[in-house]
Amino acid sequence: MAGQDALRLGTVGTGYFSQFHYDGWARIAEARLVGVCDRDAVGAQKVAEMHGATPYVSVAEMLAQENLDLLDIIAPPPAHLDLIRQAAARKVAVICQKPFCQTLEEAEEAVTLCEEAGVLLVVHENFRFQPWHQKARALIEEGRLGRIYQAGFRLRPGDGQGPEAYLDRQPYFQKMERFLVHETAIHLIDVFRFLLGEATGVYAALRRLNPAIAGEDAGFILLDFEDGARGLFDGNRLADHAAENRRLTMGEMLIEGSGGSLRLDGEGRLYLRPFGGNMEEVITYPWENKGFGGDCVFHLQRHVVDHLLSGSPVMNAGRDYLANLRIEEAVYESDRLGRRIPL
Repeated sequence: MAGQDALRLGTVGTGYFSQFHYDGWARIAEARLVGVCDRDAVGAQKVAEMHGATPYVSVAEMLAQENLDLLDIIAPPPAHLDLIRQAAARKVAVICQKPFCQTLEEAEEAVTLCEEAGVLLVVHENFRFQPWHQKARALIEEGRLGRIYQAGFRLRPGDGQGPEAYLDRQPYFQKMERFLVHETAIHLIDVFRFLLGEATGVYAALRRLNPAIAGEDAGFILLDFEDGARGLFDGNRLADHAAENRRLTMGEMLIEGSGGSLRLDGEGRLYLRPFGGNMEEVITYPWENKGFGGDCVFHLQRHVVDHLLSGSPVMNAGRDYLANLRIEEAVYESDRLGRRIPL
């Protein structure tokens, strides 16, 4: 695709989170939004008019009419496999929101479809593109923390209390039978892989605290990694943490190694304390408090466009992302059986 003035982009979905996608695409000159599709014709019309695109209620029609280079799927998981199948048949590259498909088996089929068609499939797993996680990885690679012993993330958005939990933003959360892990912890599972490498085993204990919802909303996940490090996800959507915007980082992180400890607070600030010392160094790094999670949606989109235009390395490709889904399945299996599950 190198040499084109701009990639021809189509989108599917105009729900709550799509606002961050459309904002990001509007800032990438190398991608031009030409089609917006949604079953809600009014929603598709509204978004299309805002961005100078053509509205559609049929993905098949949009694919047939617009000669797309890239399809951004912002629709819920039940629609993913069919949309990916249609895009692959047209040789259109895909970015697909998470949760990725409804089951691991569907996700594996989607990956195979794109591989056989020779088209790119990237899962929109954006937490690893949050600037604090990018900086944490850079510090680890620089050796500032020495040998990594463990990383822990305390998820505390504070949005899960009471019968009205989630209804103002993403009401379908209440009906998800797999919630905390499938919808939210999967982000941190991916972050741990980004920071620590591949996992070798998992132990999990999950629970539901709010009776108004169908799935789990709190729990612990302990991951073992190939080099001996461990990752601990401690999630509770009912409790909160100190932050002006509790959805910025969604919680707090601590990474500990032989050379020191790195701490992330709810404002996106990083603090490095050397081993044996008592004073923390404030780690300065460039980032903008815009969009969602430090503009991570834009950064993921930019990453995919750069890959399509220049062939630069790509993260979150479908085949690689299956590792996250296998870990997710092991988490639920561990909770069910009450024991560690090897990976």
